[in-house]
Amino acid sequence: MPVAWPLAGDLMTARPVTLPHDAPISRALGLMRSRNIHEIPVLQRSRLLGMITFETIARRSSRSVATKVGHLLVVPPLVTPGSTLPEVAAELLATGLRAAPVVGRRGELLGVISRTDLVRALPGLSGLARAPVEKIGRSASYFVRENDTIRHLIGQIRLLEEHALPVVDKRGKLVGAVGLEDLGAILWRPTVGGKLDVVTRGSALDVEVTSIMRSPAFTVAVGSDALDAARLMTREKISSVFVLENGRPTRILAQTDLLSLVVGSVAPAHGKGGVEDVYVEVTGLRGSSDPALLADIDHLVAGSLKRIAHHVRPILLSLHLSPHSTHRTSDLTVEARLHTDTGIFYASHTGWNLMAGISGLMDELTSQVQRTRETRRTKGRRRPKSGAEDETEVVDPELERRIRSATEDEEP
Repeated sequence: MPVAWPLAGDLMTARPVTLPHDAPISRALGLMRSRNIHEIPVLQRSRLLGMITFETIARRSSRSVATKVGHLLVVPPLVTPGSTLPEVAAELLATGLRAAPVVGRRGELLGVISRTDLVRALPGLSGLARAPVEKIGRSASYFVRENDTIRHLIGQIRLLEEHALPVVDKRGKLVGAVGLEDLGAILWRPTVGGKLDVVTRGSALDVEVTSIMRSPAFTVAVGSDALDAARLMTREKISSVFVLENGRPTRILAQTDLLSLVVGSVAPAHGKGGVEDVYVEVTGLRGSSDPALLADIDHLVAGSLKRIAHHVRPILLSLHLSPHSTHRTSDLTVEARLHTDTGIFYASHTGWNLMAGISGLMDELTSQVQRTRETRRTKGRRRPKSGAEDETEVVDPELERRIRSATEDEEP
C-alpha cells in the first residue's frame, strides 16, 4: 500500500522566529536557548539571506558574541509548501541542517520545517515499512566519560552535530546524554574579565561534562520498532535515543536515521532507477579529513552500486564511520545500510584501513543481493502451477508414448 506523504505546508511552523542580518550572535543564542531551536532564518528587511545555525556558532566559540549573524550565514535548501516529506528529508540529510525555510512563489518566507516536524508525522503514516531500532541505528562506538571536560567535548563537535552522545560512568553504564545544545549553557555564560569563571576561578572549558549532561538518558530496548522510537522522540522533545543492552548503550538512533528510512522507502520518481538516482549518505567523517577522501569513497561506491543495479534497484546507501574512542589503535567501524526496491541490506566492518573496509562492505552487500535474488529465482522455479503436481503424478508414461505416436501418424 503506497504511503500518502504529507506536504511541507502542512508540517511547517508558520510565522517562525527570524533575525535581521545585523543582529549580534548573543541575540541569536538567546532565542535558540529560549525557543529550543537550532536554526534561525536571517532577513534583510523582508528578503531571506540565509540561516544562522547553532552548529556554526559553536564551531567558532572563540568569536565575540557581538559578531553580527550576517557574517556566519549558511545557505539552506529552499523548500516549497508542496514539497513532500521524503523530499524535505532528502534535502535536510544532504545539507546536514536540522531545519530549512519554506518559501512561497515570490521567495517570501512562509515558515520553517525541521527534522522534528518530519519525525512527528511518521507514526501516523500507514504503509510505512517498520524496522527494528538495532537495524537502522548506528553503533555507539564513541562515549563521553562523566568526568571528561567541556574542552574534550568541543573536540568532538562534529559528532555532536549529528546526535547526542552517551555519557557513561567508570563501569561503562549509561548515566546521561549530552548534545550540542547543552554546550550553550557553558560556552557563552557571563564571565569576569572575559577569561575566568567567577566560581571556579578557572576556565569554563575545564568544567566536567556531568554538570551539563541530561539525566536520565532516554533509551529503547533491542527489538523495539523505529516508529516507537519516533513517538518517544516526539513526546520527550529529543533528537536521539540509545538502544540499551545490559545497562550499556550499544547503538544510537537519531532523527537522521529515521529520515534515511523514509528516503530509502521511496523509489526514484524519474528515470530507470540507475546509479545516478541513488542517494548516498556518508556520516562520521571529520572536518579535518583529506578533501580527496570523500571523492575516493564516492568512486568506490559508484562502481559497486553499478554491479548491484544489475540485480535490484538501489535507492539509498548510508555509510557511517565510527572511530573507537577507547581503542589503543586507529581502528574504526564502518556500517552500511542499503535500501533497495526489494528490501534493506546491512553490513559492517572494523579495521584500520578505511578504504579496504568500505570495499569489503560493498562486496558483502553485492553478495547479499545476489544470494537473495538467486534464492527468489529458485523458489520461483520450484513453485508448481496450481494442480500441475497432481496431474504429473497420474500420467502413465506408456500411455503418453502411444498418444504421441498416434498423433504423429495422423499428420499428413
